[in-house]
Amino acid sequence: MEMAMGLGGAIKPYRSASSSMINSATIGWPKETLGGGFYRLVEARKCGCAVLRSRAISRKAIRCSVSPATENTASVGKKSQLVTRRDVRNIAIVAHVDHGKTTLVDSMLRQAKVFRDNQLVQERVMDSNDLERERGITILSKNTSISYKNTKINIIDTPGHSDFGGEVERVLNMVEGVLLVVDSVEGPMPQTRFVLKKALEFGHAVVVVVNKIDRPSARPEFVVNSTFELFIELNATDEQCDFQVIYASGIKGKAGLSPDNLADDLGPLFEAIIRCIPEPSIEKDGALQMLVTNTEYDGHKGRIAIGRLHAGVLQRGMDVKICTTEDECRTGKVSELFVYENFSRVPAETVEAGDICAVCGISDIMIGETIADKLIGKPLPAIKIEEPTVKMAFSINTSPFVGREGKYVTSRNLRDRLYRELERNLAMKVEDGETADTFIVSGRGTLHITILIENMRREGYEFMVGPPKVINKYVNDQLLEPFEIATVEVPEEYMGPVVELLGKRRGQMCDMQGMGSEGTSLIKYKMPTRGLLGLRNSLLTASRGTAILNTVFDCYGPWAGDISTRDQGSLVAFEDGTTTSYALFSAQERGQMFITPGSEVYKGQIVGIHQRPGDLSLNVCKKKAATNVRSNKEQTVVLDTALTYSLDDCIEYIQEDELVEVTPSSVRMCKNPKILKKK
Repeated sequence: MEMAMGLGGAIKPYRSASSSMINSATIGWPKETLGGGFYRLVEARKCGCAVLRSRAISRKAIRCSVSPATENTASVGKKSQLVTRRDVRNIAIVAHVDHGKTTLVDSMLRQAKVFRDNQLVQERVMDSNDLERERGITILSKNTSISYKNTKINIIDTPGHSDFGGEVERVLNMVEGVLLVVDSVEGPMPQTRFVLKKALEFGHAVVVVVNKIDRPSARPEFVVNSTFELFIELNATDEQCDFQVIYASGIKGKAGLSPDNLADDLGPLFEAIIRCIPEPSIEKDGALQMLVTNTEYDGHKGRIAIGRLHAGVLQRGMDVKICTTEDECRTGKVSELFVYENFSRVPAETVEAGDICAVCGISDIMIGETIADKLIGKPLPAIKIEEPTVKMAFSINTSPFVGREGKYVTSRNLRDRLYRELERNLAMKVEDGETADTFIVSGRGTLHITILIENMRREGYEFMVGPPKVINKYVNDQLLEPFEIATVEVPEEYMGPVVELLGKRRGQMCDMQGMGSEGTSLIKYKMPTRGLLGLRNSLLTASRGTAILNTVFDCYGPWAGDISTRDQGSLVAFEDGTTTSYALFSAQERGQMFITPGSEVYKGQIVGIHQRPGDLSLNVCKKKAATNVRSNKEQTVVLDTALTYSLDDCIEYIQEDELVEVTPSSVRMCKNPKILKKK
């Protein structure tokens, strides 16, 4: 067998699964080389699988290494104008969170000689945002490109968390195929299902990359089979099910067609991209059309619109028309034009259809609008994003400490910042609340909104947020609420407490399976989104900090009934002042404290967790009486370690009558004074 041993190595093409003569003896390659899913596809066709026979969706054929190469024949009529650009490939890299997607992009950039040999490059170079690097997750989609064998490969790195699914849905408009990265032990996870479903709906070609193949407990055959079953379940076409499997170690920069025989570099992966991802079909002589799928802001250039040119030619200094719909159009001018080369944007005079570019000069351009020909241009279909499922109330800071740390504290500042977020975050919605200083922010999940809160506090904003609430619907006079698929990875010794906790929150078990040889189990639940609010901390407590929770939106279903998410009340400060060791020593007998001696508190601030249901007011500022009578030895005060809650923890903790006060330097919790007045 000839394997690709170098970046420019050749790989033998093999025949299609649809060929009547295909078998392992004919090819002369071991079954594992092509992936277990390939042979399961052959067997399914042999037995006349009803699922495969029932698929009648007409999509364009996907050429890959397992399909015979055919020349692109032009059809009659309007389609005869379509041509292919063989020098460009547009791909998005999608995966579940922490499956090594950004690390794989790092290795691809290094081996494509994007960086100098002596250049110091940090890990996860695509995660350029401070918050991304701190949390270790990708939040925003980013563009880059590499060159391989005279072919330009535009790469879009996408977020892996389901709360940022809107970023993935947008960029799928810009590409013809995706690299689906799957962990060699975990296999397909909730976000894998979500992004794959979207890619298949677009009709994109998929190359499956089984990453982290060097893990001791790797089980590549199981992962490929599970991925194939997911393709079948999502109603993929026969051509899409005939996917290429690449086994890789992103951190080592190695890839191969067999898990036991990796090349010394990512050559097989680059070859698979060239071979399996279709060339963009374009109308080179058609009217200009470019759908804006992302925007950035530069202090010198202003707003930058990013998207793929679908038809025509875009030139620097060109007068264009910006369309939202057929009836809503305005004119503009392209002042500067950029294309992506390696890890930077490079100025260009002309961009042809099929390439991804960045346009400057249109100050009011919005995501979803079309840059079209000034005379005969028409808008492209708008980007469709799934609806939010969780909402939170934002309001101005009303605590006694208002204005001490923040720069922007008024309702006008808050309103302008929230509505400015809508310009690039399509999956989020903002509405005016019941009062002039309250705004309702809706998103895909609590993490989606929490990232916005964290960014705002770093920008100098002070405000308060209420507890997260699910967005319900009424259909035919029936109350429906969002349900999610929750996947929990937990060691077997903690299975009992975890299953009991999920059951209390109206969860229904869908699946349970072991994971490799690491002694962990994977349990899958379908449960209301309400039951997931505040679940993460309880889950970590029940599993001694070992459980890993992943969720993805599933559907709207009938109301599941009442759910109790917190059994304990809060300890509330009785008066304004500075806390003392003397007061905290007696207060800690009532529960766990959030504060330390010498902290400034105000009346109504939550200072701890009550050990019983219901709230309790405490005087944590009480000082020891100063008398002239002293014992021979002062009593030593020993205080328990105070609980440290992050912003995410505080938002999970608060209940209906509580708020989180967010400032650039502090995160505090307090009782909602408006609700207390009503009582």
